[in-house]
Amino acid sequence: MMGTRDHVLITGGAGFVGSNLADTLLRDGQRVIVADNFARAGVRRNAAWLQANHGDRVRIEQVDVSDAARITPLVRQSRQVFHLAAQVAVTTSLEDPATDLQTNVIGTFNVLEAARTMPNPPTILFTSTNKVYGGMDDVKVELAGDAYRYADGRAGVTEATPLDFHSPYGCSKGAADQYVHDYARIYGLPTIVFRMSCIYGTRQFGTEDQGWVAHFGRALYGREPITVYGDGCQVRDVLWIDDLVEAMRLAVGKIHSVSGQVFNVGGGAANAVTVRGVIERLSEITGRTVPVHTADWRPGDQRIYVSDSAKMERVLGWKPRTSWKAGLEKLVGWLHEANLEMPVGMDEPMHEPVLAAGR
Repeated sequence: MMGTRDHVLITGGAGFVGSNLADTLLRDGQRVIVADNFARAGVRRNAAWLQANHGDRVRIEQVDVSDAARITPLVRQSRQVFHLAAQVAVTTSLEDPATDLQTNVIGTFNVLEAARTMPNPPTILFTSTNKVYGGMDDVKVELAGDAYRYADGRAGVTEATPLDFHSPYGCSKGAADQYVHDYARIYGLPTIVFRMSCIYGTRQFGTEDQGWVAHFGRALYGREPITVYGDGCQVRDVLWIDDLVEAMRLAVGKIHSVSGQVFNVGGGAANAVTVRGVIERLSEITGRTVPVHTADWRPGDQRIYVSDSAKMERVLGWKPRTSWKAGLEKLVGWLHEANLEMPVGMDEPMHEPVLAAGR
């Protein structure tokens, strides 16, 4: 049954970001469709958690966004779409670039086309990535002690930085990013692009290239070795999940003034920390240490990436509330409460989420 357009659709809604976003919307009384292909670790657990807490106000659909026939009716039932579904690992894109393209480019195209053919299209917020800027080899960086920094003293990366897709993942997310941006310009769709830095927090069950901060926390709990790609001195501006969700909701709420715009979203200079700094802080909090190994740099890895969030603050009135040290304490508290440790193992919940009828 098609139903009325009173839902919010979250593609990839059983993932880390999607499940946290869905929870906040549901707690505010909204009705949410969670569409997910359930291919990644932890997503069934997240779907079961949403269902246990929100009952029939959350509708779970097992759908792959690359299937236009399945995703189109869900878009057409929705007044807002948070398009989070993606293949998110650089390493996976190198091994299987075809699936990476199908999910990230064709999946996004399917969502956009479903909306374009509607008389009153829904708002679409798309989560892109800082990888669309590539390795930023033209930006001079220097090693200062045990951390990289921008040699020219810039605060961070602005939205005016030239795009330079690097790796199949960078290409696919970059292409999708530009499709979303251009559908606002050409067809008048109400879209927003978030080019995100490193997001971390509760309900993150990923591996080192699908949520490295939580992965490191779980490794410490399980006393499993950690592999660092590069020298560990690379800097990222980590952002706590609740701060991201707040930014998403602010942007969608201001769609009439921000439609077609692109925002770099991250923790900013105040939350810039080295990879080794995160490991050391997690070790302090957990009271545990593990061997730390190094491996080669991965394609497109930046020595430093810090978001310049001035536009976010100016246009949306948003800035991060949670410091990286406080966020890591919250993360460890959740890991302890959820009794999560490495190895990942089976991620199925005690009870399967109930999918929509006929799925």
